[in-house]
Amino acid sequence: MSKHHPPKLSDTDLTKRLAKAAYFEQLGELQAKLARIQQAFLFHELKGVLVFEGWDAAGKGGTIRRMSAVLDPRNFKVWPIGAPRQFHLERHYLTRFWERLPPRGGISVFDRSWYGRVLVERVENLTAKRHWRRAYDEINEFERLLVEDGTRVIKFFLHITPEVQLERFEERLRDPMKRWKLSYEDFRNRDKWDIYVPAIEEMFERTSTVRAPWYIIPANDKKHQRIEVLTTIADRLSDGVSLDPIELDAKVLHAASEHFEDFADIVSTTIARSE
Repeated sequence: MSKHHPPKLSDTDLTKRLAKAAYFEQLGELQAKLARIQQAFLFHELKGVLVFEGWDAAGKGGTIRRMSAVLDPRNFKVWPIGAPRQFHLERHYLTRFWERLPPRGGISVFDRSWYGRVLVERVENLTAKRHWRRAYDEINEFERLLVEDGTRVIKFFLHITPEVQLERFEERLRDPMKRWKLSYEDFRNRDKWDIYVPAIEEMFERTSTVRAPWYIIPANDKKHQRIEVLTTIADRLSDGVSLDPIELDAKVLHAASEHFEDFADIVSTTIARSE
């Protein structure tokens, strides 16, 4: 299988920052582009899958909310993935992800994903070694099927330092509106940081492919992280896709001409806006 040169946590520049003014300017532009992309996906019946992995408190939820704020929820679905329930424990671990894939015209976001098999399940000994070892090939095949079926798969790992993570844990602890985000498991996972690192690196090595590469995003600065993620999403989803307004169907044009006296002016204005 052809692969990208797999990214490494140690190669990530965590010092990147973005000024507040530049952040809001770029955020507005990217959100407008994402809205156009969603319309294009609906018209062309395309599909997108966005995978978010990363350290606890790295900013997955905040980035996803910046997309959710401008996209139509009828065709944009966010799936927060936690521990599987008994129904899925009795079935192949990919079952619950097959069920949540987007329809034609849809975009699905996975906040955590099938990579839990080779991360938390591996580190916490929740599945036998023979199972998580074969999961790399299963995941690559799963993603191959998605891509060959016309789904664009984009995978992010949000990377922060242990020091920044602890600062964000304290912020959550002190803020009554954010305390729900903090759990005992967050601290337990933090204690296993050095065990997670080789698991993450092997995940990149084994599953960063040409069709579905991994993007490690520096996330110590939330503003920089959000813009880098949204830029990558916009670039990947719009690649080769026209974002121009759709052309009206002939039947719609005919019906409109019978109901609007200024029909010609409406059409010419629409054309002018798209140029």
